[in-house]
Amino acid sequence: MENFYLVLVVVLFALAISDLIVGVSNDAVNFLNSAIGSKAAPKWVIFLMASLGVLVGATFSNGMMEVARKGIFHPEMFMFSEIMIIFLAVMITDVILLDLFNTFGMPTSTTVSIVFELLGSAVAVSAVKIKMAGGSIVMELSQYINSSKALAIISGILVSVFIAFTVGAIVQYVSRLVFSFKYRPVMKYMGAIFGGMAITAITYFMLIKGMKGSSFADIQLDSGVTLQEWLNSNTIRIMIYGFFCWALLLQLLRWIFKVKILKLVVLVGTFALAMAFAGNDLVNFIGVPLAGYNSFKAWVAAGAISPDSFGMGMLAGKVGTPTYMLVIAGLVMILTLILSKKARSVVATTVDLSRQSEGESERFDSSMAARFLVRSSTRFNKNLLRVMPAGLTNAVRSRFEPHSYYSTEDPDAPAFDKLRAAVNLVVASILIAIGTSLKLPLSTTYVTFMVAMGTSLADRAWDRETAVYRVSGVFSVIGGWFLTAIIAFTISCFIAFLISVSGTFMIFVFIAVAIFIVIRTQLFFSKRAQKLAAEEDEDIVDEDAKEQIIEKSSKQVVKTIVSSNQVLTMGIEGFLHEDLQALKKAQEACEEFSKKAKRNKDKVYTTINKIAGDTLETGHFYVQMVEHQREMAHAVHFMLEPMVKHVQNNHKPFVADQVSQLAGLSGRVDTFFNYVLHVVKEENFDDLDNLIKERDAILDALGKIEKSQIKRIKNKMVNTRNSQLFFKIITETEHLLLHSVNLVKAQRDFIKFTRQTK
Repeated sequence: MENFYLVLVVVLFALAISDLIVGVSNDAVNFLNSAIGSKAAPKWVIFLMASLGVLVGATFSNGMMEVARKGIFHPEMFMFSEIMIIFLAVMITDVILLDLFNTFGMPTSTTVSIVFELLGSAVAVSAVKIKMAGGSIVMELSQYINSSKALAIISGILVSVFIAFTVGAIVQYVSRLVFSFKYRPVMKYMGAIFGGMAITAITYFMLIKGMKGSSFADIQLDSGVTLQEWLNSNTIRIMIYGFFCWALLLQLLRWIFKVKILKLVVLVGTFALAMAFAGNDLVNFIGVPLAGYNSFKAWVAAGAISPDSFGMGMLAGKVGTPTYMLVIAGLVMILTLILSKKARSVVATTVDLSRQSEGESERFDSSMAARFLVRSSTRFNKNLLRVMPAGLTNAVRSRFEPHSYYSTEDPDAPAFDKLRAAVNLVVASILIAIGTSLKLPLSTTYVTFMVAMGTSLADRAWDRETAVYRVSGVFSVIGGWFLTAIIAFTISCFIAFLISVSGTFMIFVFIAVAIFIVIRTQLFFSKRAQKLAAEEDEDIVDEDAKEQIIEKSSKQVVKTIVSSNQVLTMGIEGFLHEDLQALKKAQEACEEFSKKAKRNKDKVYTTINKIAGDTLETGHFYVQMVEHQREMAHAVHFMLEPMVKHVQNNHKPFVADQVSQLAGLSGRVDTFFNYVLHVVKEENFDDLDNLIKERDAILDALGKIEKSQIKRIKNKMVNTRNSQLFFKIITETEHLLLHSVNLVKAQRDFIKFTRQTK
């Protein structure tokens, strides 16, 4: 029996390592988005500062381990075997849940997930135990669940969302009033003061507040007092000396080495927030396995008696965590931080929602709630401006005039300036450190995300062009947070319940399920990453020479032609054979084609800035190319959709003459598109006249096919639904042929003028 539970402890630590990997991939957004979004330094410098912060913060997490041991339930009410079921259910659920969110690039809260997983599994095990004893679940459950502490934790998490957004908006608004977007001249005189205040605040909350409960807090000094006691008694002196020392040091660095103060503040803030993350969130990943390990040691020390009769009251006391374990966890975090591709995907979501400019395209679509909120806010703002003095309004507006030291038209420009990045980091690190000092496992994700949203709102990044999409994005992310709580509670409760009633065999079944899901999501993510990389290879960038621009634009045209032909031929063939599976494949190809065409159109603004050169003609013909690609995608879509519905609804198939005509048409269009491919790939535009003749011949054939359908209508051979679909296929085929030739013409002229530009 002892060996069995030893295996379970090993499994817990294996799951902890996996949880660290998927958890850091999610939470990297918390301390990387400001530095990366503002491009304060090369990425290797940003990652170095973040890694140092994680390593230092990992040693400050000891006090937070109490949440995993006794924060959600009363451990003395459970036996050793029951505690192990609770912990295993929590870790299995956490790995699955966080990996799914990371795969889709959605930042979620590791704190919320762990709290609700502990709550769900504890409720399930308690319910089974009460029922087996013949008691009442409703009356006795409160004896097992630490409802007051759980409610305090949940309330703290929810309140932190509102506080983070509000404080972030207020601090950023005041900062912008003081410095404006033209902050460089002001920074010459006030930069050292601002930086000194920011770094001093970080120092206070990171060292003094963060030290509380850490593994270093009880170190004895020569005077006989502990390090924590000395810091508490010298707080004011440390703050005053710290401010003057930091301000003086920053001013000297500016004078002597021309160091940019905001850049330094952002890097220090990145270190601080990474430290706060490790100090506050490390419990989410290793707190549960360590509690399981401590439980196992206590059980073995008691003589390895029956696991069903050994109580877990020892977890209610103070249990220290070896520093080496915290350091190992920190090192795993650092490696994941540097190597994880999923982390970059999650970071992109927050950066896109807070960028100052509208960007190439918004990440989220608008929603009814967002439209209502934006419309109401706009109306309120107009009414407020009517009653405010004009002089005050103009003075405030002048501080928020869009100006920065980078071009918002440059896609490689920072998403926002370093002043906002500094505010993001300072405010978020202070709020998280306060929560850590109060032993409240605030959601680092919630705080940093909402601070970033608050500062972007105060910075007027959510203007009339972007507000509805940004608000929809915030609602989507917050909705995902609530979904995290529901899913975490439900799955953990389900797993713990099945293990409790079915025996230990289900433990290994669920571990296998977790491994399977993680592997599947990793394959899905890798496939999607390869697809995105292939699309980015086709994007035109500033460094591209003329021939590279021509080559990439030609690839876009070739893919458009291939996709159009593929959807048309697959669709008609599947329809004529009433093969719904083939039609579904055609739909998938059509959807992929439509997404690529839309993506090219969304990027047309930035692409034109890269290729226009000294003439407007190249940009003009590129726009035409993109428009024709989009219209071809529309044509095949509007052709395919009614065919799919016809087969799905089991309507009558086409008559023999119609089948023959459409089969012949499909073959002829296939030959035509092969000819188009030859012209584009070989740049053999002298054959364009022959191509037009072939197109016109097919159009004439389409006219004859249309007349034959009219004849069938007159002879009562077909019904209304049949005729509508047949005419739709003919019409969209005509559109497809017309736009395909126009696409080739636009490509010809684009190549011509691109090679002529200087």
